Amino acid sequence: MKRGPAAGSLVIAVAMTMVFGGTVSAATPRSCPAELPQGSDPVTLDPADFGGPIDNPYWPMAPKTTWAYKEGRTQRVRISVKSRTKEILGIGATVVHDVVRDRGQLVEDTLDWYAQDRCGTVWYLGEKTAEYEDGVVVSTAGSWEAGVDGAFPGVIVPADPTVGLTYRQEYYAGEAEDAARILSTDERVQVPYGSFRDALLTKDFTPLHPKMLEYKLYAKGVGPVLVLGVSKGSQREELIRFSAPTP
Repeated sequence: MKRGPAAGSLVIAVAMTMVFGGTVSAATPRSCPAELPQGSDPVTLDPADFGGPIDNPYWPMAPKTTWAYKEGRTQRVRISVKSRTKEILGIGATVVHDVVRDRGQLVEDTLDWYAQDRCGTVWYLGEKTAEYEDGVVVSTAGSWEAGVDGAFPGVIVPADPTVGLTYRQEYYAGEAEDAARILSTDERVQVPYGSFRDALLTKDFTPLHPKMLEYKLYAKGVGPVLVLGVSKGSQREELIRFSAPTP
């Protein structure tokens, strides 16, 4: 498969912390990135700022959490958080499995990698995706990993979403360049799973396909509950089941 043009080498400056007896001194203050990533700009992530649970209220990802969605009459999506992690840029990223089926047949199988910094921002560190036809992989386009072949990490949910914020969600030149803009934090939304108030509404877009546009709604304590696609007619992917482990 032909890849898109590389964006150049990613240089990650990792701060080294001296560890004695398995503990890190709490006296050393750490700060999260001051600004959300934009476009193709590189970003430096300090592994010491990561390692805790992903508990951002707009998309908590405790291991064994699952979401099920439907799109139209035939397509179903199942997302599940795995207990294992994948090391990316020195960060233990949570593995999330995303499976799409149409009339029971596998259409897409993806592993996404997320991590939350200590300020509460959920970072997107890459994905391994495969599209299927008749049980055979026909494309892996869109796969990327931060720090590999010029790919940069992005943000999937900011720690403090405010109206007007625009940020990169992913960056691998020519393959994955999604971005989002926050439109509202007080939406009401109803889906088969339930009704929600104070939902986060984002507008998702990509310069790779200027006519493609999605609106996503995230409910507190649950995560994404509704995706509205407006690029090829009206597409509605809505939450039908949700399960989270008991604290």
